[in-house]
Amino acid sequence: MLMITSFANPRVAQAFVDYMATQGVILTIQQHTQTDIWLADESQASRVQDELQRFLENPADPRYLAASWQSGNTQSGLRYQRYPFLATLKSNAGPFTWTITVACIAVFILMSIVGDQAVMIWLAWPYDAELQFEAWRYFTHIFMHFSLMHILFNLLWWWYLGGMVEKRLGSGKLVVITVISALLSGFMQHKFGGPWFGGLSGVVYALMGYAWLRGERDPQSGIFLQRGLILFSLIWLVAGWFNVFGMSIANGAHLAGLVVGLAMAFADTLNVRKRT
Repeated sequence: MLMITSFANPRVAQAFVDYMATQGVILTIQQHTQTDIWLADESQASRVQDELQRFLENPADPRYLAASWQSGNTQSGLRYQRYPFLATLKSNAGPFTWTITVACIAVFILMSIVGDQAVMIWLAWPYDAELQFEAWRYFTHIFMHFSLMHILFNLLWWWYLGGMVEKRLGSGKLVVITVISALLSGFMQHKFGGPWFGGLSGVVYALMGYAWLRGERDPQSGIFLQRGLILFSLIWLVAGWFNVFGMSIANGAHLAGLVVGLAMAFADTLNVRKRT
């Protein structure tokens, strides 16, 4: 047995093994600290080394992918690191993302126990002139959700986009986006439909707009939102505006949040565009 080479990535090793199998050469894999490739018939060593050099020059060549489909099997013996579900959730979000998530869940549970109205009395946008100096009300409306679907939809987007922003740009950037979009989306929704509203969706729309435009103007930032998803969010916005779903939707908050996110992304990428 002759060891040919080692790969850090087991999938790359398997691709080379699969390709050589289509060439009539049998290689085996052994996993230690790296993935080692061994040759049983040492008389073929020179040929294998030549093929290895070509493989290393362009391992993404379509012929190697085709070989994996042709000769590969599901019993490769490769072992991949497993990531528990909770660990995955934690790794993709920072402390501020989790703080808002926990706060939303806690308020939702409280609303389920004591009722929506009892909580809104304390957290809703100022509904009386005497309450205008209770500053927390301009932000705490984002914690209130009125159905399981409502909170799940918002928190999934918040975890995905908020976590991305916080991990790549820092907690400070996410705090700024959240505070400004919560304030302005709440103000707009209050003007459109009064003070009795709630939900994180104004902030979520701000993150959608921010992530999409930031990715378009500054791809190297690592912040992005696929064009198909921003299109979906716009369709949802228009559908809600025309009451297609027949339910109460905070259209003013959604629109204001989207505009805030786009404006902040534009401002953050002005210098990037000048450099290019």
